[in-house]
Amino acid sequence: MRILPVAALCLGLATPALAFDPAAMSETERKAFGEAIRSYLLENPGVLMEAIAVLEDRNQQNQAASDQKILRDQADKIYSNPNDWAGGNLQGNLTVVEFIDYRCGYCRKAYNEVEQLVETDGNLRIVIKEFPILGADSLASSKFAIAARRLGGDAAYKGAHDALIELQGPADDAALTEIAYYLGLDMQAVRTEMDSDAVAAIIRENHELASALQINGTPTFIVRESLVRGYLPLDAMRSVVDEQRRAN
Repeated sequence: MRILPVAALCLGLATPALAFDPAAMSETERKAFGEAIRSYLLENPGVLMEAIAVLEDRNQQNQAASDQKILRDQADKIYSNPNDWAGGNLQGNLTVVEFIDYRCGYCRKAYNEVEQLVETDGNLRIVIKEFPILGADSLASSKFAIAARRLGGDAAYKGAHDALIELQGPADDAALTEIAYYLGLDMQAVRTEMDSDAVAAIIRENHELASALQINGTPTFIVRESLVRGYLPLDAMRSVVDEQRRAN
């Protein structure tokens, strides 16, 4: 039986470089070819693992390139939306943007670490994007935080943000009323603002931006040209910040 070039290579046989035309195979040759490939991979599984690693690396590179283009295209909406609360060093040389859902366990886990990152770095600006995706309590929490900022300014928002991220029970009217009282806000005015078209438009805008950025979970962080989907421990976040500073 004639051994085809690729099959011969899989079997470890020397053969001249010949043109390989799968369409020219006979049924017997196709069967032999498949058996040769299978035998080679079973005897050399490391080749398959190496190919998978190359494919994963290539996919990651393609995803990173796609992320960077989208981030550049959406830069104004990401970093300069006046509806977003910004804190940390407002004149800092790098901005960290976080898409957050107050009922997200990993957002809560990241909360203290993000606070520590901003505080210890000293040169970071932080922007919070309200991105409720986990149900009614998530939506109520985001509406409350946005309404608090619209009625009481940035300090009221930060107080609401801190209280909501640490709230253990449901984000019901009683809990939100207590937070409003703590912040010195009139809860009736807050309720009215929560139901306003302006608050709904801010949340809708954030969802549209998340869709454009292919963000479908929280927390998600943007650090210049790096899009970090999911929770990272403090040291890993510092590494991302350092890498982005070195790159630009």
